[in-house]
Amino acid sequence: MRPARLLLTLGLSLILAGCHDPSPTTPETSPIEALADEYLAAWMEQDSLMGTYYSIEGSRHDRLPDNSLAGLTAWQQHEDAWLARFETIEKPAEVGSRDWVTYGLLKDELEASRALRVCRNELWQASTTTSWHTWVPFVFDLQPVETPELRAQALTRLAAVPAYIDNEIANLREGLTLGYSAPRVTVEAVPRQVRSLIARDSIFLGPGQRTDDAAFKASVEAIYTEDIVPALNRYADFIENDYLAQARAALAVSDNPNGEACYPALIQSFVTKAVPADEIHAVGLEQVAKIREEIQVTMDEHFGGGDVSEFLRRVNEDPAFTFESEDAVLKYSTDALDAAKAAMPRAFGTLPKADVLVKPYPEFAASGSGEYHSSSEDGTRPGIFYIAVTDPAGRSKSNQLATLHHETYPGHHLQGAIALELGDTQHTLARYLWNSGYGEGWALYSERLADELGLYPTPLDRIGLYSDQIARASRLVMDSGLHTMGWTRQQAVDYMMDNSGWAAVDIQNEIDRYISWPGQATSYMLGMIELRRLRTLAESRLGEGFDLRGFHDRVVSMGSITLPMLEESVTDWITEEQGAEQ
Repeated sequence: MRPARLLLTLGLSLILAGCHDPSPTTPETSPIEALADEYLAAWMEQDSLMGTYYSIEGSRHDRLPDNSLAGLTAWQQHEDAWLARFETIEKPAEVGSRDWVTYGLLKDELEASRALRVCRNELWQASTTTSWHTWVPFVFDLQPVETPELRAQALTRLAAVPAYIDNEIANLREGLTLGYSAPRVTVEAVPRQVRSLIARDSIFLGPGQRTDDAAFKASVEAIYTEDIVPALNRYADFIENDYLAQARAALAVSDNPNGEACYPALIQSFVTKAVPADEIHAVGLEQVAKIREEIQVTMDEHFGGGDVSEFLRRVNEDPAFTFESEDAVLKYSTDALDAAKAAMPRAFGTLPKADVLVKPYPEFAASGSGEYHSSSEDGTRPGIFYIAVTDPAGRSKSNQLATLHHETYPGHHLQGAIALELGDTQHTLARYLWNSGYGEGWALYSERLADELGLYPTPLDRIGLYSDQIARASRLVMDSGLHTMGWTRQQAVDYMMDNSGWAAVDIQNEIDRYISWPGQATSYMLGMIELRRLRTLAESRLGEGFDLRGFHDRVVSMGSITLPMLEESVTDWITEEQGAEQ
């Protein structure tokens, strides 16, 4: 199982399960459709959170994923058997067809998962970015409790939390025994974060607070007090008293066993194409230089010129550019979201049914500048864009809009909700499987698209766009530097401080993310570069016949396909459009 590849943008993504059964295979079902049905059914049985996150009809809401090492081994045996089946299935020829999409998505998912086994990720997910506490608790914010049966399921799931936590402790202990660990610097804050889940308004108490059923509420509080709180303390104490002393001081993933082989496997998994580390580094340096030129032009025209690095720091420190209150941070984003929604029909023929809301981060997860949590599959429950509102005087207005467009419209929410709402046009897998090269590449492309649509009304907002873009380019430099070139943490912090307008506190958190989650941060810029290349190709070949709405509809119409699949799809669309013009 490969949480980072699946569709939930929670730092670490979650894994599909608990959904309604796939359509039964019939004699007319193609071999790839049959394999996908089998995979989906097994995936549903193995795990149990996606049904809740996407409000999928018929889902069970009474389990947590099987995070035991024995469960992982059994799943890997299934993967090997499915991959052997692919040797007997010919790749479908019709680009964009249901079978073509299913084949490409599932083959890539299985191959990348097998390649990632060299990393043994399950043995060292202990950081502030990758630990279970950064994503599992969110399910209880969505746990359905409307009926007696659903409330019973909620109690069963809550009761499973301690065993899940204990499995995590066991996995990390095994990792230490075998020489695997997260870097110490990325783990030091974990005990505090985990203990912040112990509170009068704990997210684990949420299901009881959303109902008038007094007996149910009392049961929730009893499980929380008697079982979950001790388990949270066990985990925090284990990290504090046992793990930190043995966690590696080295930052590079190469310090783990087989770490040098792990980094290329991670790049292939996240980006969906192989890119050597030295090429990633060079592309990053090139992109940083280009975007600094864009910033300089805007500075010269609107801010009196000066040094780019100094100005990017100034936008986070000058009170004229920061917020006066937490409410002001929130309002800035909600107003911009309204403007973005109104602009979308100019660039898309197809839009999602589901709405999206902006909410402040809960305290235990407030470690980034923003993140998107998916809407429901039927479009009735909105997506949620969580933003950090704390320390408003240290948060620049400049990058608020770029982050919002990345996460909502035209970014993650638009693309992800459309994928969820595909219905029978694609196999169910296309709604849920997700990869960073396409998904994050699309979101970064969306930041630039928002500029085309006039959604950065002030020069400061445009500086924020460039700041976010250069930060993603800097990631290519820093990620490859940290994991393959011996960069120190301070070296990475200094580089990003010079090449981003992000708040200093966010930069510190971001650097720890790159250290603890190797490869993932490279997918944004590499994916966007590929999208821009394909759009430029379409524009040059179609000339005045290029239809922006048609291009975007094609790109988002098949779920989160791989970058090689996207190239095939767009070039096929170009050919179709050329034929229609004749």
